[in-house]
Amino acid sequence: YCKRKHKDKKTLTLDTLNPQVKAVEYAVRGPIVIKAGEIERYLEEGGTKPFSEVIKANIGDAHAMGQKPITFLRQVVALCTFPELMDSPSFPEDAKRRARRILQGCGGHSLGSYSASPGVECIRKDIAAYIEQRDEGVPSDWENIYLTTGASDGIMTILRLLVSGKDSSRTGVMIPIPQYPLYSAAISEMDAVQVNYYLDEDNCWALDINELHRSYQAAKQHCQPRVICIINPGNPTGQVQSKKCIEEVLHFAYEENLFVMSDEVYQDNVYAPDCQFHSFKKVLYEMGPEYFNSVELVSFHSTSKGYTGECGFRGGYMEVINMDPEVKAQLVKLLSVRLCPPLAGQAAMDVIVNPPQPEEHTFKQFHQEKSSVLGALAEKAKLTEKILNAVPGIKCNPVQGAMYAFPRIFIPPKAVEEAKALGMQPDMLYCLRLLEETGICVVPGSGFGQKDGTYHFRMTILPSIEKLKVLLGKVRDFHIGFLKEYSGLE
Repeated sequence: YCKRKHKDKKTLTLDTLNPQVKAVEYAVRGPIVIKAGEIERYLEEGGTKPFSEVIKANIGDAHAMGQKPITFLRQVVALCTFPELMDSPSFPEDAKRRARRILQGCGGHSLGSYSASPGVECIRKDIAAYIEQRDEGVPSDWENIYLTTGASDGIMTILRLLVSGKDSSRTGVMIPIPQYPLYSAAISEMDAVQVNYYLDEDNCWALDINELHRSYQAAKQHCQPRVICIINPGNPTGQVQSKKCIEEVLHFAYEENLFVMSDEVYQDNVYAPDCQFHSFKKVLYEMGPEYFNSVELVSFHSTSKGYTGECGFRGGYMEVINMDPEVKAQLVKLLSVRLCPPLAGQAAMDVIVNPPQPEEHTFKQFHQEKSSVLGALAEKAKLTEKILNAVPGIKCNPVQGAMYAFPRIFIPPKAVEEAKALGMQPDMLYCLRLLEETGICVVPGSGFGQKDGTYHFRMTILPSIEKLKVLLGKVRDFHIGFLKEYSGLE
């Protein structure tokens, strides 16, 4: 006799679901993107709209936007995946040499094996050598390097170690506003406290040290701020931090005993001639041993951005500095539960940190491809800023780095009222209308956080120059129409 004759109720419902999961929001793949997918299917099925295609400028996915893979990276990964190709004369010796070295570090000389949880040893050593070279001789220990499934996975893992406590002793996580929604999503999921510090839009999204102090003091009333997250170059804001600013942040972290998480995935994406990427680690080293031997710092990098744009490989690494050895053992335990990051992603990461050198045959083609990607991005960064700033009611800061513009948009009071009546944010109404009328998919600023009363959207600068000009022209025409409709402006 079965007790459960009538199973009319599911065990897992919205009422029994983990409430932290329900609290998670992730704007770059949120409601606006679902709507874009519906419109795409409608067009594929022969439906008609005032446009012929949806342009997805919502997510930093370079290859989806038509960027070509870097030949050398794909050659090495292909050789690793299918070693029979080692006999093919159409693959250069430089690529074969790297593939052989990676495969020697793999169990059974195959990418199909698990690696050690922190990653393949020779790849970790290559990463340490790359960091040392990037930071002009600042020492890097390969045993502090952990490969991850994209930078996101590393960020989540470190936050997991840091979040604890109840009520006023709960961990506060300081994040920049606007921020990349991975941070707010992770904080919600782990039931930590989100502590906002606002970037200064009027000063090209610079980080103001007084704002860090304000934010920290306010948060101390109701939680225990223990970690500060920095995104440099910025996402969604595209600013590149000055060395002085980084010094101030590190001094602040040292004084207040904060753990520093430095998201440096856009370190190759710097376009403004007067800007330069400074790693947090290098600046910390230059501040002297008192800082360098005490501030706990983890920095993150990825295969997904830079000039390779290899998002799908889910490759990344983190370098962990000054972590308590006992905690480090716990980190390794946590990483081992997930076995290891994808081996193909680890191989792709290895090529990024160990690219062709000037004396190698493959260097010329590699250098040409890399320069062409970064050169085009620099051109698109300027073009985007220039065209958007020529539109009445739009103000866009210079895109100094990364892959996004985060323009501020004026939304007339009438449109704000309409959005409220519909139960949505004004910039969500704006972006939905933009999508439905032009086929352009961008993400409302409210998904990243913004100062009250200001509205923005984030768009990638990844489409080809031709497509980007079309996109920006459509945004301009839409915006002018939107202002006319809601303010009766001629």
